[in-house]
Amino acid sequence: MPPRPRRGPRSAVAIRYDLEKDRAPRVTARGKGEMAERILALAKEHNIPVREDPELIEALAKLDVQEEIPPELYQVMAEVLTFIYRVNKKKAAAHKT
Repeated sequence: MPPRPRRGPRSAVAIRYDLEKDRAPRVTARGKGEMAERILALAKEHNIPVREDPELIEALAKLDVQEEIPPELYQVMAEVLTFIYRVNKKKAAAHKT
């Protein structure tokens, strides 16, 4: 199935999860258009994995910055964190060779 064409400006949401400090992941930035492009550019600049998931972005964009992810999004956030873990693991393996 081909990807859906984007409607309107691009959106982005950044999350942070500090296992030692946070009960749940938190929204650290969100935006549309130029702000979304800046969030994505910073992620690329700092080698932070990016996952495109329009439905998740829509749900997270409703949260305030520094707000914890609500329990109803825990399952999907677990999938995102697993994705990030796998990407980081592949990067680490590539640096060892």
